[in-house]
Amino acid sequence: MTDTEGPAPGPSEIAPGLYLVGTPIGNLGDASARLKRVLAAASTIAAEDTRVARRLLSALGIPAPKLVRCDEEVSAALAPRLVDAARGSVVAFVSDAGMPGIADPGAALVCAADAAGVPVTCVPGPSALATALALSGLPAEPFLFLGFLPAKAGPRARRLAEFREVKATLVAFESPHRLAETLDAMATVLGDRPACVVREMTKLHEERKTGTLGTLAAHYAAGEPRGEIVLVVGPPSEADADPLDPEALDARIEAALKTHGVRDAADRVAAATGLARRQVYARALELAGKKRT
Repeated sequence: MTDTEGPAPGPSEIAPGLYLVGTPIGNLGDASARLKRVLAAASTIAAEDTRVARRLLSALGIPAPKLVRCDEEVSAALAPRLVDAARGSVVAFVSDAGMPGIADPGAALVCAADAAGVPVTCVPGPSALATALALSGLPAEPFLFLGFLPAKAGPRARRLAEFREVKATLVAFESPHRLAETLDAMATVLGDRPACVVREMTKLHEERKTGTLGTLAAHYAAGEPRGEIVLVVGPPSEADADPLDPEALDARIEAALKTHGVRDAADRVAAATGLARRQVYARALELAGKKRT
């Protein structure tokens, strides 16, 4: 199921099967020649959002074949029909932008094709995950992708706490209206680590901003950004290794006190570390008192 050997094949020469097609995350100049050939050859294109897919096809000058919505809600139910079509024709799957299956639907479709013995291949394309990691300047070996974090404060803090001791760079997607809140939660739960916010990658208003989680939280609290955002957070330092260490605990409390009152800071740190709130609150009072004297 390859179309890479010898002269570039025309659309009719591309073998049947399921093609996972990575699409540009912003700049249409990133669309590869192979991407265009496969989409032109497809009898069916399954798309997370058919409106987005239709705009992409129009921009690339490709007549729209049969477009089928295949988002997270319907991908499992739709998979058998798409796999059956892929036995004798080219079926392409695209997400809204970037690589299918990364914080997007796609896994159910691949599993169904494997179970049915239908060939599956990938047309690699831009990835917000890999692009942000490269732009961050933070270590990529190892890194851990968290996808989208929970929107509510409690579940988000608990989710972050699961990865507090993991010695890896963390990458997450976030929406603009929650960016400052999430950065603040990360500073409280993970410690004030080095981080990078990358926004609108490959687009006209691309932004790359580095700093500590605390300084980035304060920056974006002053004005809500726009566009698609990826957060990259550096691995824990030795000082972050033990959340019960007094110095590490003080650092977490002091980071929380920068943007919260004593009670709220204590609540956040207690939730993040699992320590008794009374203990954390007493220490927060002490640290706040030292700042005022």
